[in-house]
Amino acid sequence: MRLIALVSNMLLVAACGGGSGSAPAVPMLPLSDTTAIAAVQGDGATSPLAGQAVSISGIVTGDFQDNDDDDTRNLGGFYVQSEAPDADPMTSDGVFVYDGNNPAVDVSVGEQVSVQGTVNEYFGETQISQPTVKITGSGSIQATEISLPASGTTTNDDGDLIADLERYEGMLLRFPQTLSVTNLRNLERFGSVGLSQGGRLYQFTNANAPDPAAYSAHKASNARRTIELDDGLRSSNPATIRYLNAGTASGYTIRTGDTIAGVSGNLRYSRGSGGNGDEAWRLMPTAGPQFDSMNPRPGRPSVGGSVRVASFNVLNFFSTIDAGQSVCGPQGTDNCRGADSAEELDRQLAKTVSALALLNADVVGLMELENNSNASLQRLIDALNTKIGANDFAFVDTGTIHDDAIKTGFIYKSSTIALRGRFALLDRSVDSRFNDSRNRPALAQTFEVISTGAALTVVVNHLKSKGSPCDADGDANLDDGQGNCNQTRTSAATAIADWLATDPTDSSDPDYLIIGDLNAYTREDPLTAFHTAGLSKLLGADTHPYSFVYDAQAGALDHAIASADLVPQVVDTIDWHINADEPALLDYNLENDRNPALFDPDSPYRSSDHDPVVIGLELTN
Repeated sequence: MRLIALVSNMLLVAACGGGSGSAPAVPMLPLSDTTAIAAVQGDGATSPLAGQAVSISGIVTGDFQDNDDDDTRNLGGFYVQSEAPDADPMTSDGVFVYDGNNPAVDVSVGEQVSVQGTVNEYFGETQISQPTVKITGSGSIQATEISLPASGTTTNDDGDLIADLERYEGMLLRFPQTLSVTNLRNLERFGSVGLSQGGRLYQFTNANAPDPAAYSAHKASNARRTIELDDGLRSSNPATIRYLNAGTASGYTIRTGDTIAGVSGNLRYSRGSGGNGDEAWRLMPTAGPQFDSMNPRPGRPSVGGSVRVASFNVLNFFSTIDAGQSVCGPQGTDNCRGADSAEELDRQLAKTVSALALLNADVVGLMELENNSNASLQRLIDALNTKIGANDFAFVDTGTIHDDAIKTGFIYKSSTIALRGRFALLDRSVDSRFNDSRNRPALAQTFEVISTGAALTVVVNHLKSKGSPCDADGDANLDDGQGNCNQTRTSAATAIADWLATDPTDSSDPDYLIIGDLNAYTREDPLTAFHTAGLSKLLGADTHPYSFVYDAQAGALDHAIASADLVPQVVDTIDWHINADEPALLDYNLENDRNPALFDPDSPYRSSDHDPVVIGLELTN
């Protein structure tokens, strides 16, 4: 991408990467024509002097020059701030000076400089480009203290709400409050960490009934509460991930829910490293931030009861390597997913098996398995049995299930659990309300505890995601917080509840446990449909249960729901937070020149993007 602007009959070209490109230097202006930085910034989103040659003077507050003695900060320039701020609170007193890859003058924080150059808008940030720089003395600037939430919001070029911090652009700021890590999605690629005021962010319908007006207010509130902490580099996918281990605790590794206090830096409006990220306000650190471990990694899951059942979305575990060919699915015509090489598959298998071994469940319902006859499940249990040193785990042999590229499945401990009867499937042929072209068919199997003869029917599900729309089915997004395809999921939930009332596996036992990735948060219509049918969600006592982080917000997509007869036999239910809070750079993938040494095959952390749900039971009948 290139930005081209015509300025005083000169063509200025800016290549992506953090500032303007190199054009002929602007002639030095008389010092008497010095312009206040606040006048350069103006009181709007863009400079009123864009395209004009100016001369400014101020103190360097942030040194992010290339090719100097500090390679931890690299934005191709530096920040300058007026020694004497103007009286207008709506105009910033700081500005970024872009001096490229090989600056003529090496500046340092605390030096007074005069800069002559051209005012330029680069990805929404006001800059001085093609500068002539002169060091004229020294001084100091105290960071301006501000606190979130911001007083208002604005909309970026992507149509997303963000905090309105324009009045502070380029200035040295300090946030005295404690902020929470709420987003690690861009840690690897852009070196940034999403921070929020007032604790981490949660999905609206995780704790609130669907409502368009309240959802709109929720989005505005989130925008006012958040800011990005950048790594101060313009290169993407850096070799060293700055914040991964930047904590006060021994052996620290960053997780959402951790906190940071008193963070400071220069405020920049940018899409991040390389200009390809989210357009947002980013704090460029002038010191080394350190995080406090408020959400440490959990150990082995601890739930009571003599029988343990778990639900685990295994993030597209395919025994077929995704080599770019459409050879997957029951018809052999679907795109493959998951590992892109034999090395990645080995890594994915090792991580998944490490998690399953620690999970130590008697029955596990799995989602996002490759939908082949049995190769994906066989590969898993062979590796799992090798890991535990016993030929204990088996799988329910369903063969392929319908025609999707992925399916659900069961593994179980054959030393403690036996199968009672055959599995059953719910699809549109059983109930027309269950749209099996959108939802994966529900899979039910009755399991028997060998030592007691007690029976339990478990139904594993993977309902339609919120990602792609269902408008063609008359199921539009109502913008009430439930996302796309809510009615499709709700109809499926109603069909599941009615199907279980018919005892589809002929168990002659009223104990039913519904598990899986329902792609619905705890207060959404599908969960309400189960409640209306007399079923109970087992994570309901948790104020904010969560198993997934999306759009910087945590929420429960994975659930455990029990029949009335089963509820008294439930000892405990937990989300095992080994995945959703972890940065994706710790998973099995090797793209983007990732450092292979970051991977630990014996660690369960980031074995998937969903947290497992674990249910402890004391079955009495």
